[in-house]
Amino acid sequence: MSDYRQLTDKEIATLTVYGCSAESWKNVKVSENFTPDFISNVHFSGNILLGNFSKVFEKEGGLKKHSGIFNSVLHNCIVGNDVYIDKINNYIANYQIGDGAYIENVDSLVVDGRSSFGNGTKVSTMIESGGREVSIFNNISSQFAFMLNFYRHDTILIQKMEKLVDDYTRLQILETGTIGKEVILINCGKIKNTNVGDFANLDGVTLLENGTIVSNEKAPVNIGAGVQCNDFIIQSGSSITDSAMLTRCFVGQGCLIGKQFSAIDSLFFANCQGLHGEAVSVFAGPYTVTHHKSTLMLTALYSFMNAGSGTNFSNHMYKLGPVHQGVTERGVKTSSDSYIMWPARIAAFTVVLGRHKGNPDISDLPFSYLMENDGESTLLPGINLHSAGTIRDVQKWPKRDLRKDEIKFDLINFEFLSPYTISKALNGIGILKNLLQTMDETATFVWYQNCKIKRSAIKKGIELYELAVNKYIGNEVINKLKRHSIQDDTEISKLLSTDSKTGTGDWVDLAGMFAPKSEVTKLTNRIVNESISLENIQTELVLIHGNYSQFSFNFAMDLLEKRNEKSIQNLEIQDIITVIEKWKHAELTFDDLVLRDAKKEFNSISRIGFGHDGDDEQKNMDFDAVRGTFENNPFVQEIQQGLKQKSDMAVMLIDRLTSISK
Repeated sequence: MSDYRQLTDKEIATLTVYGCSAESWKNVKVSENFTPDFISNVHFSGNILLGNFSKVFEKEGGLKKHSGIFNSVLHNCIVGNDVYIDKINNYIANYQIGDGAYIENVDSLVVDGRSSFGNGTKVSTMIESGGREVSIFNNISSQFAFMLNFYRHDTILIQKMEKLVDDYTRLQILETGTIGKEVILINCGKIKNTNVGDFANLDGVTLLENGTIVSNEKAPVNIGAGVQCNDFIIQSGSSITDSAMLTRCFVGQGCLIGKQFSAIDSLFFANCQGLHGEAVSVFAGPYTVTHHKSTLMLTALYSFMNAGSGTNFSNHMYKLGPVHQGVTERGVKTSSDSYIMWPARIAAFTVVLGRHKGNPDISDLPFSYLMENDGESTLLPGINLHSAGTIRDVQKWPKRDLRKDEIKFDLINFEFLSPYTISKALNGIGILKNLLQTMDETATFVWYQNCKIKRSAIKKGIELYELAVNKYIGNEVINKLKRHSIQDDTEISKLLSTDSKTGTGDWVDLAGMFAPKSEVTKLTNRIVNESISLENIQTELVLIHGNYSQFSFNFAMDLLEKRNEKSIQNLEIQDIITVIEKWKHAELTFDDLVLRDAKKEFNSISRIGFGHDGDDEQKNMDFDAVRGTFENNPFVQEIQQGLKQKSDMAVMLIDRLTSISK
């Protein structure tokens, strides 16, 4: 208050001439260099603080508007320097408005009573009727939310985590809201109990109530026409447009929600996209995408997921209501008109085609195709390991990270073959071998977890999973060897040895972040037994995430020892050469299969519809002009170049190791 002064009698007289009034001019204080020249038709009540008005805003088409306050009612407000406010249809109450903000044609901008601005809102994810509520807050990460959602078996942990969120929420409760600096807020309806961060752009918004927009200069938030949000938090760099409707929702960094998309009780973490469709009680981990009007995302965990048009999930069997939940592990894709009845668990990187009502649980058979055949669920284990579409998805995810903030809350690991997915593949090998052993000799298929698997598919699945394991182990060994000059087998043992066993056990996928289960358990024990803050938890998660490479290496070397039945110290050069040869075989096999799969996009069927009214020659010419050739396709060229590099790398390392052994 010491930076503000009372209005002079002359200034009060000038303001009165300009159509202004006040409940009490004594409660209107201004900055030292304030002039009343750009304030007209304004009524002030409560405590008012006003800055200077010298900036001129240049709008689209070249129109210029001088900063100031016009045609408005302000109650208990702090207005910063160079702010433009005009045409407030009702009033602005209990807001601090940052420097350079532009506010025009808004129905009302009000904080009513004490508000936490969306913090502490309980979002009923996974189960509509409750039981897995996640209390959202401004800086929540997908990892924190995952633990709060899925670790309900540890009641003390949940109590401690919820208390931390409650403590944070209490600190956010105020009677005054914030409109940040350089905010643009035009042609909007009712905005109530909502904090708007710096540089946000709100244009044509219909309703915002009880929420926070965590915007900043590097990653501004855009809220567009017709949007309605209640009880929400939107993190930096996200865009909510085109009459989207969100109720009790969290939207993470770099997300895109629009085209009349509606969501209730849902969490959307980094780089999610929701267009046209509907979501209810969804836990959408990073890169969950749905683009179609006819798609319903319902009561499940998703991550790196792409939902096809008409995909529908059902969460109840008309007995005790909507109480069932589903899990789709990372990388799942659904075809058009797919259907899954929850409860079910779909393995990582599985493609779902058709309708599935038998509640499949295939979490230990990743990289599969789940298909409908005559009303039955049929599984092709491992077949998606060599899909061109899957490889393309894995390559594009890092390139499509829209987060601009220096601080990225969600910790994301983009690895395709990781200790988590390889553990699943190893489980899959055991399951498939056991199925083969127990099958009747005359049987052509067997049932597993409500899915039919043919004998030929079992054998193929084992082969593909073995290739994936060999590829993963080879990746870890080669990445270590290629960075060092090796003189003898003793040096190899030293390079491949590790002092730590962290990572050699089970792994988990915490909504985008791979981590050894032992490290997550250490963290949860700290939360239960120690005094730890939300910031400390995030710091611990960042450390675990940052050590992924070492933990993964530990896992791979432990696996190498088990498969060779030798310790690292007892491995011979020929053992390492064998690892590299198996890696080379796996790489070349997968890449060859991927190229064959990609080539289908250039066959005669793909050319249907080209060369309109022309002959076959014109059809081919038209196709090549529009789609290009197989040989010139960027994805194909990248795979082919990788083939050569991998082959050369294998030859170089084998030659080096062979020379040492001599």
